[in-house]
Amino acid sequence: MAKDYAEVSVGSLMDQSGVKFGTSGARGLAVEITDLVAYVYTKAFLQHLRGEHCREAACFEAVALGGDLRPSTDRIMAAAARAVSDMGLQVINCGKVPSPALAYYGLERKVPTVMVTGSHIPDDRNGIKYTRVDGEISKDDEAGIRRQIVSIPSSLFDENGMFCASSVLGGPSPEASELYVARYLGVFPSANFNGQRVGVYQHSAVGRDIVCEILRRLGAEVLELGRSEIFIPVDTEAIREEDCRLAAKWAHEMNVAAIVSTDGDSDRPLISDETGRWIRGDISGILTAAYLKADAVAAPVSCNSALEKSGLFKQIIRTRIGSPYVIAGMELAAKSGANVVVGYEANGGFLLGTDCPLYGRMLKALPTRDAVLVHLALLSLAAEQKKKLSELASVLPQRFTASDRIKDFPAERSQKILASLSPPVSVSGMAKLAEVFAPFAGAVSSYDVTDGLRVFFAGGDIIHLRPSGNAPEFRCYTEAESEVRATELLVYALNAIRRWNY
Repeated sequence: MAKDYAEVSVGSLMDQSGVKFGTSGARGLAVEITDLVAYVYTKAFLQHLRGEHCREAACFEAVALGGDLRPSTDRIMAAAARAVSDMGLQVINCGKVPSPALAYYGLERKVPTVMVTGSHIPDDRNGIKYTRVDGEISKDDEAGIRRQIVSIPSSLFDENGMFCASSVLGGPSPEASELYVARYLGVFPSANFNGQRVGVYQHSAVGRDIVCEILRRLGAEVLELGRSEIFIPVDTEAIREEDCRLAAKWAHEMNVAAIVSTDGDSDRPLISDETGRWIRGDISGILTAAYLKADAVAAPVSCNSALEKSGLFKQIIRTRIGSPYVIAGMELAAKSGANVVVGYEANGGFLLGTDCPLYGRMLKALPTRDAVLVHLALLSLAAEQKKKLSELASVLPQRFTASDRIKDFPAERSQKILASLSPPVSVSGMAKLAEVFAPFAGAVSSYDVTDGLRVFFAGGDIIHLRPSGNAPEFRCYTEAESEVRATELLVYALNAIRRWNY
């Protein structure tokens, strides 16, 4: 039965549905992202662009849509497309395409984009990521979207927030995928890839075929591995034990130079060395930044301190966790006069904030997380230095990180734990830190509350506690002078959180 919604407050709908903005787009349970929610959020995004970014209103007459391979994605894309049409704009269906490919298409064609993806989280959840014609939306944009009031055509939705009549999205265009492939083929030389044998762990990543195509057309021998038609929530920051075992097995059996992969929407990379050992994202980020000869780097506080200790970069900006904050840091560096500005996150996502000269050509800026650039940069770096991938990080200061998360950890509980400590860390909070961590990590020397709570210990160890911004999870990051010690700290800290009496 149809329901007349008339007008909907986006802020109220976010509170009621639980589908809210986190560190990367709006996310929630797929059943909570009803047709109504997807329609209202997308219409609010476009209203916001026309209201707050008046200069953009006359610049676009179309909106590009894309999505990942989750079972709920097609329905949500159709709802978003209807919102675009009802705003009097053309819908460009780019199909199932990596998030960075869709964003790059939007930048090149000067159109906003709507990407339906939950990234790495389980397939009972999904999300929507929006970009303006000049890049990702900011936290200010998110607030502007939340303030919108959206009108709803009569009899469009039923009482459950689903379309009364089915809405079908037209056939996809391959242009976004083709443009993304051409981005790399036009810059990287095939000499760096000829003779390289590379495994591509495909699983259910939306960019699994594009990654293979780029590597093959650059001259690499590509082995397609682990393709799945069932969605697998591969998290590049909390790599599953089974993915570690698979990579080691494939590397041993197939004599590869590397194994590469991505998360679900293919904006965050995984790359292993020749032994199948996954390279951590905050190490691959440093190596990629050095390869591009960056003079300014923005990275979250959770990333390995080898960034500063390496002495490779003129300017380093530490930020909160999440691409909007990294992008803000890159913009600050660019305004200060830096020539090649990059950013990266502990999850491996790499952002190119400015155009970058490479091999006598120009790699255009792509200020959103990208996976392929890291794959190609590290394979090129190894080829040019005549090293194995396992040897690349040997020139960096030996600091080791580990990370994992506790799943199904209520956000309320996470906030209570942090509230008992910070900000600011009180006398009782310091006593609590000492009580919980001193027996294993020693005396607390300092702390940082930029994002969550990052605790520095007198012996050089670091423990960083932070609730996820995208899912009911509690994340922990550790750093130490050995890999074994970083892992021991991680296990200890996660167990302490599980037992936490606040």
